[in-house]
Amino acid sequence: MTTDTKATETRAFEADVSRLLHMMVHSVYSDKDVFLRELISNAADACEKLRFEAISRPELLGDDPKPRISISADADNREITVEDNGIGMSRDDMAEALGTIARSGTRAFIERVGADTEDTQLIGQFGVGFYSAFMVADRVDVISRLAGSEEAWRWSSDGKGSYEIAPAPLEAAPKRGTRVVLHLMDDAVSYTGSYRLEQLAKSQSGHVPVPITLIEKPGAEARDVADGTALWVRPKSEIKPEEYIDFYRGVAGQYDEPAATIHFRAEGRQEYSVLAFVPGSRPFDLFDQDRKGRMKLYVRRVFITDDADLLPRYLRFVRGLVDSADLPLNVSREMIQESPLLASIRKGLTNRVLGDLAKLAENEAEAYARIWENFGVVLKEGLYEDYERREQLLKLARFHSTASGEGWRGLADYVAAMKEGQKAIFFMAGDDRARLEASPQLEGFKARGIEVLLLTDPVDSFWVTMAPDFDGKPFKSVTQGVAELSDIPLLDEAKKPDAAATPEVDGFLAFIKSTLGDAVSDVKASDRLTESAVCLVAPEHGPDRQFERLMNAAGRLDKAAKPILEINPRHARVLALAGLGDEDQAFKDDAAHLLYDEARVLDGDKPADARAFSERLARLIARGIAKG
Repeated sequence: MTTDTKATETRAFEADVSRLLHMMVHSVYSDKDVFLRELISNAADACEKLRFEAISRPELLGDDPKPRISISADADNREITVEDNGIGMSRDDMAEALGTIARSGTRAFIERVGADTEDTQLIGQFGVGFYSAFMVADRVDVISRLAGSEEAWRWSSDGKGSYEIAPAPLEAAPKRGTRVVLHLMDDAVSYTGSYRLEQLAKSQSGHVPVPITLIEKPGAEARDVADGTALWVRPKSEIKPEEYIDFYRGVAGQYDEPAATIHFRAEGRQEYSVLAFVPGSRPFDLFDQDRKGRMKLYVRRVFITDDADLLPRYLRFVRGLVDSADLPLNVSREMIQESPLLASIRKGLTNRVLGDLAKLAENEAEAYARIWENFGVVLKEGLYEDYERREQLLKLARFHSTASGEGWRGLADYVAAMKEGQKAIFFMAGDDRARLEASPQLEGFKARGIEVLLLTDPVDSFWVTMAPDFDGKPFKSVTQGVAELSDIPLLDEAKKPDAAATPEVDGFLAFIKSTLGDAVSDVKASDRLTESAVCLVAPEHGPDRQFERLMNAAGRLDKAAKPILEINPRHARVLALAGLGDEDQAFKDDAAHLLYDEARVLDGDKPADARAFSERLARLIARGIAKG
């Protein structure tokens, strides 16, 4: 290697730069915006290195002790400059750090001083970040002066296979530190816009431990972009509510106020800080098909990604960030390695979010009710996705019920109010609450004062099949199997019906079953009907009626189960039909089919055969007219 400090030297990169740069620009990085983050990250590293060296050599700081990073734009010349007053580089440092792909000055520094990364807060563990500049620049110049040195050097390259190192005049170099000048490509000139630069710096690197300033154009005054202090590392007692709100609006992209703020620092085997928010209204992407989370990941206050897999999908409405001092980074910094550290953070964060929601539900019921109103449908996805936390999620769940009015009902309250002799938590699933409340299947439960949960979200039909019980009480659909009401007394015992149906009614039920044939699996006398004549229920084993509809609509049901037709043996119309003689056989046949179609309509379905239904109804009307 040439050591003549006066010579200008052109060298080939010590790797297949053309191929690697092409791979990096087109594969490793998915967003060109990251170039600014990478350059700011390198600058912050340089300042941290100087801070560490100055512990033993305070003279390196000279009369400029405060670290800083500045970003300058020159639209006329299509240039962006990122400058720091950190440790700087010598000629050999440039050759080592900038001349070899994946050579990291930071890694070498750590190895040389034997420093722990947690203490020095060094960010860059790999050396490719600098080269992301070539995504937007067709030439990059680096002018640097090592702290305590009387020499400055200039590194220059177009990223296509070689670079040049030459002496730089001291008057044209920083007094200490590094200046990176990007000569932008035609399609990257928009990056010189002050608003875009400021937003990128704030969103991606606004919380590195070094203040950042912006100079909008040559000759303009520098103005502060970031003060080098991360909000999430400050004590909660020092943060004003309006600061949380401003930060939430920036990190969540929302214009409302957060419904809940979760701010804590985890210490122990892993150390990380969390600042997360439950939005006050539904984000527009809440029901995105990919169901991705929107938690940002930082490592030592440097932005890594804005959709890290840090929370389960049923908590995707939570917005905020996690800042870890321990997580390893992959070569691009856009994805972290799958590691036990990440799994541990994910578990701890999930438990903390659910725990804080539980405290809110207990202490501020109205505030929690608003959260549930917005995000309950999403939280309930966890009831069938997260077996480990199902009990915890069931305690958080809220429902409308026949006893809740317009409010919400928790399962603990439901169980506490169960009737003597009641063995299950009863529910009814459908797509419309008003129709559910008018369903004939509820009549026997209302007559006994038994509360029934009214489940109107599509997800409800799925989780109830996966959550077998709560507090030892199983979930049971009122549209499925035996109602199990005989052991629970009526509210008005005076209206208690005769225990058994008459022989005529029994005979009529047998006639209906024979007439309907394969359309139903059975015809039974009902103890759940008090006012209506008929209803349909699902067999004891298998899906309930609503779940079967959803699966059928999705094309995932090979064969639907035949329903059970329940008949109210005490209904006046049934008693009248049962009393007809053999001379009315044809009319009784029509009545059997019409009762079945009535039950289908009450259940939200169409008549089984529209034309046959119309003809039977016409005959019924004609009979009534003739007898009138």
